[in-house]
Order: sequence, then C-alpha cells, then structure tokens
Amino acid sequence: MDEKKKVMLSGIKPSGDLTLGSYLGAIKNWAERAEQFDCYYFMADLHALTTRQNPADLRRRTLEQLAQYVACGLDPEKNTLFIQSHVPAHAELGWVLNCYTMFGELSRMTQFKDKSKKNADNINGGLFTYPALMAADILLYQPDYVPVGDDQKQHVELTRDVAQRFNNLYSETFKIPEPYIPKVGARVMDLLDPASKMSKSDDIGNGRVCLMDRPEDIARKFKRAVTDSDTDEHCVRYDPERKPGVANLMQIYASCTGKSFEDIETEFTGQGYGAFKTAVGDSVIEMLRPIREEAQRLMKDKSYLEALCKSGADKASYIANKTLRKVYKKVGLVPRT
Repeated sequence: MDEKKKVMLSGIKPSGDLTLGSYLGAIKNWAERAEQFDCYYFMADLHALTTRQNPADLRRRTLEQLAQYVACGLDPEKNTLFIQSHVPAHAELGWVLNCYTMFGELSRMTQFKDKSKKNADNINGGLFTYPALMAADILLYQPDYVPVGDDQKQHVELTRDVAQRFNNLYSETFKIPEPYIPKVGARVMDLLDPASKMSKSDDIGNGRVCLMDRPEDIARKFKRAVTDSDTDEHCVRYDPERKPGVANLMQIYASCTGKSFEDIETEFTGQGYGAFKTAVGDSVIEMLRPIREEAQRLMKDKSYLEALCKSGADKASYIANKTLRKVYKKVGLVPRT
C-alpha cells in the first residue's frame, strides 16, 4: 500500500497581475511538487477585498490567474486548483477563528502595519482580521506544509498558535502546519528598487515583470534595471550587501538558466552591465514565452475554465467541509440537517 502523501497548500491574491517574482518564488516550485505532495492551490479573491477593487478587473484577474496556474505547469489532474470564494467554508471557519485570535496578535502583524500606511483612507476591519481568514484557508485542509516566502512566515506562525490554542481547548482538531521556504529564488526584488520585493500591486509597474508582459516590454524593463556604479573588471559578482541590484539580476538569471553564481560571474567577466542585463532579459523572455502563449489560449476557452472552477471547488469543499463540521461540533453549534 502506497504511503499517503503529505498535504501542501498555498494561495495568491488576484489583486494584481502575477509577476516573475510570483513564478520564480512560488508557482515554479509548486509545479515541481505534485508527485511528492497532495497539493491545494487557490486564488485568494476574498483576501483581495481588503483593498478597493474594480469588480470587472478582479473577476478577470482571478480567471487569468487560474489560467496562468495551469500554463505554469500546475496540472489540474495532479493539483487541486480553486477559487477561494467558491468554497464557503473559508469564510465560515474564518469567523470562528476570529474568535480565537487575540487582538494583540493581530495588531502585531507586520503586513497590517505596512498596509495601513499605504491605505490610510481605508483601514477596514478585514485588513486587521485577515490573518484569521488566512489561518482558516490553511487549517481547513489539514496541510503538513505551507510554502511561503520569508515575509509570510509570520502568518504561518500565527496560524500555528491559533490552531494550538483551539486544540488545547477542544482536543486535537487541526494539524499544526510547518512553513516550507524554498532556498533558491524565494525572493525576487524590484528591478528599479532592489531593496523592495517585486510587487503585483505596483501601480506603475516599471520595476516588475509580469507573466503576460510582451517580450519587448520585458527587454525594456531589464535594460533599465538598477545595477550600481562599480566599473571594476569583475563587475558582475554576487554581493547582496554592496551590489543588491546585480545580485537580484544574478538570482533571476540563475533561476532561468540553472547556472551557478560562479558560472555567471565567469560568463560576464570583462563585460559591462549592458550585456549582462540583455542576457538576463532574454532568458526571462524565453522562459515566460510558453507560459504567456498557453495562458492566452486557455483564457479563450471559457467552458474549460468554468469546468475547472467547478471541479476544483467541489474537491476542495469535500475536504474543507469535513474540517468545518468537526469545528462546529466542538464549539457547540447545532449541526445542519
């Protein structure tokens, strides 16, 4: 009898277009894990509502993200792909966990502080309590691992605390998940500001590369990428402290080509930054070309995407509702008949 696979789950908000950072830092790694793990990946559209969204754009981006997931190699036959709002158990468990998450815990969340500064005119209750919904997203599926970047590790730690608190009160209910942080390509930085992570919500977008960008736009963005003023003979070298822009480009190039930092340094010895940036841009263009073309094809097949939404939600709901029924019983809610 085959050993049961460990469960892995993650989601991305469709609040902006998926970027090169989204792919190299998360989705590319997801696609490689289907044989090892039982994987659940979702479009976190409920989380997107904490900031004001254009309704038509949100619907479009959600379906585009689903198409891009598939185009990036997430086989729907091997991974459960679904839209968060299509599984009502997320919102239902989110409310219950709100009642077991402390005010002080929420107020200490780094992303709440950061987003409050960026959205000073819309500091709503959802922005404050969304970590409880994130905990529900995770705990519904009893995952062993949650693949996250370093900036999201705090949310998994809070999820673990809330799950342990609930288990201590009502007996074993939730599996305590572990963060799963990839060592390579985990954090792709902005091309114009290498001190900041490449963001889906960058309004201008000149420092980010999106999966659906045209080749000529990708090439232009890399030509304008920040390096530094160092002009010594071995200018292309991996030095995140002194040369963060170059280090970011080297990490991108390494992720696209499989080359080591040492190989890259050797390849561009005696060459200027111009040749290096062109090579990085070309490698990204060729890596993203089949993804963009396949996503465009899938977006034209509405019946396929609708069927995929339904089958994914049905499978996710079956697992999620088992957890929700257990939680409802333990907290004393009358069971549905």
